[in-house]
Amino acid sequence: MNRQEQLSQWIDAHFDEEVALLQQVLRVPTNTPPGNNAPHADVVAELLKAYGWQAEKHVVPEQRVRDYGMESITNLIVRRPYAAGGPIVALNAHGDVVPPGDGWSYPPYGGVIEGGYIYGRAAAVSKSDFATYIFALRALEALGIPLKGAAELHFTYDEEFGGLLGPGWLLEQRLTRPDFVIAAGFSYNIVTAHNACLQLEITVHGKSGHGAMPETGHDALQAASKILNAIYGQLPELKKIKSKVPGIDSPTMLVGRIDGGTNTNVVPGKVVMKMDRRMIPEEDPVAVEGQVRALIEDAVRGEPGIRIEIKRLLLSHALRPLPGSEKLVASIQKNARTVIGEDIPASGTPLYADARLYGEQGIPAVLYGAGPRSVPESNAKKADEKLLLDDLRKATKVVALTLLDFLAAE
Repeated sequence: MNRQEQLSQWIDAHFDEEVALLQQVLRVPTNTPPGNNAPHADVVAELLKAYGWQAEKHVVPEQRVRDYGMESITNLIVRRPYAAGGPIVALNAHGDVVPPGDGWSYPPYGGVIEGGYIYGRAAAVSKSDFATYIFALRALEALGIPLKGAAELHFTYDEEFGGLLGPGWLLEQRLTRPDFVIAAGFSYNIVTAHNACLQLEITVHGKSGHGAMPETGHDALQAASKILNAIYGQLPELKKIKSKVPGIDSPTMLVGRIDGGTNTNVVPGKVVMKMDRRMIPEEDPVAVEGQVRALIEDAVRGEPGIRIEIKRLLLSHALRPLPGSEKLVASIQKNARTVIGEDIPASGTPLYADARLYGEQGIPAVLYGAGPRSVPESNAKKADEKLLLDDLRKATKVVALTLLDFLAAE
């Protein structure tokens, strides 16, 4: 029996254990916001002890986390050093999640298995890849063959807020410097590029007044509606801009949240809007931010009694293929062909993810992990998020074979 068959057999023999681990990882809530995610990291670190692995706990200072809008973050690094002379390959998945919302048929933190699927918030993105990556690495080490270089597991807790206190923190503090990164995937596809993202908080200050005498106030909502019209009026122009990256189309822009006013019969004195502008890899984020700020300011310029503040919430850069990423792609594609029996495309995605933070440091990174053929099939970030267990099994085998390609001593 060759090594590839041995890896596959080990994963099959331990698959029930892998699914049980995933259930435990799913059952600890990590709603972000509010973002109290340190307890989940503590549970994961404890689970890893069963395999003889020590997880380093890197606690982000509480004040920095609170200033950022979250409650607690502990990022984990598991280092598995082998003989000298090989690369450091890191596997990164995030444990923070968007809150479940309504409409679930299954408990969002139940990890219920039915009809070959496991259900729960982050079953598809990306707690599933805690299991994928742990069991792929365990399978590799179970071969008992000489390995060179090192493997690292990075389990981080800030993807939903932008990653700056997740992988961004580990890199900023110089706690890690891998040569290659495989980050949690969304689907069968290998993702080699993704959009950039700008998020702004726009506060419109007016002056409250009695609803029966609106002229005594300055209506912040009326001014905000002019900003909304300006933002949405830009969409036809954005549609004309096209990316050359397969899988990525045009830039997008929307206002995702609006809060304001005090009561039905009061002129709104303050309105807060949060907006999201996705940028294709060819766009310059600094230039785009300048254009968007000018668009907002121009919309209410000269409005009496109106003042606006614009605060940047996030500016994430695009992920672009770097030298070395083609080696990752080639290995994953070869191994996917063996395991899944078909050619898996490498393409871009309009989403953004933590992988870009490694890319910004010049580290080649691609996204690949457990997932269906397309993101919508998994209900990712929607009610009844699910993962086909057979897809978890396949992804674990593909990642294990890829680690073998990079870390085997011969």
